[in-house]
Amino acid sequence: MNAVAQLAQPALDVTPDGGDYETVRRVIELISLDYRQQPSLEAIASELGQSPTQLQKVFTRWAGLSPKAFLQAVTLDHAKRLLGREGLPLLETSYEVGLSGPGRLHDLFVTHEAMSPGEWKARGGGLTIRYGFHPSPFGIALVMATDRGLAGLAFADFGCDKACLEDMTCRWPNAKYVEDLEATAPYIRRIFDRSQWSSDQPLKVVLIGSDFQVRVWQSLLKIPFGKAVTYSDVARDIGQPSASRAVGAAIGRNPISFVVPCHRALGKSGALTGYHWGLTRKRAILGWEAGKL
Repeated sequence: MNAVAQLAQPALDVTPDGGDYETVRRVIELISLDYRQQPSLEAIASELGQSPTQLQKVFTRWAGLSPKAFLQAVTLDHAKRLLGREGLPLLETSYEVGLSGPGRLHDLFVTHEAMSPGEWKARGGGLTIRYGFHPSPFGIALVMATDRGLAGLAFADFGCDKACLEDMTCRWPNAKYVEDLEATAPYIRRIFDRSQWSSDQPLKVVLIGSDFQVRVWQSLLKIPFGKAVTYSDVARDIGQPSASRAVGAAIGRNPISFVVPCHRALGKSGALTGYHWGLTRKRAILGWEAGKL
């Protein structure tokens, strides 16, 4: 997503030519043009003739994120472009976006993408993924598999097969994809037949993601059938209790729906939060599980 597009609607009831608006406009312009300098809050405030504390409050109230967070978003957008379309190495990319080295670029990616820049750049390179669409209790299911096991399970509404495939393949754009219904059919027959769920013959699952994402998805696999946990519970389970937001992002990127039970992860209040394949489907899956207890 474009960094500027992440700004929230203004929270103040003022006219567009008000002083606060002009402050926010100038901060956005300054950061967008001078992000390579990685300007500090103090430097931005000095440029605008304001105190850092007041500038922080005004910008955060209007934009929904701090000047530092906006700078990180702009920097990340440019780093993705350089690593992706431009094909720059990590070291050159780090310096080009104004960071002191690959270590800071690594931290930026891990914080906001839950993966390293190298993992983001590889994105499935060297993998062959076989796929097929099959009927399931929750709509059309897209099954993806490698030679080592199940790598993807997604759901599509009627007429949305193409969009579903694009959504899944863009996760690993450098992989080779082969449509192979014969290879994926055994998975679909087993996944939704509880009589075939056995610890003696575990389903082979291939988790393709960053180290952080894989740890989150492995934690989801521990949630008992018919039970639920919160994002905070998962964060504590992986030993990063303050990383609930990053955990939520990793859960949202879970490529193996149902089998890796991201539907059993709830918001802090226990509410049904967003589900990549739709909240209606999440309710249906939870209801299906409740009926199987």
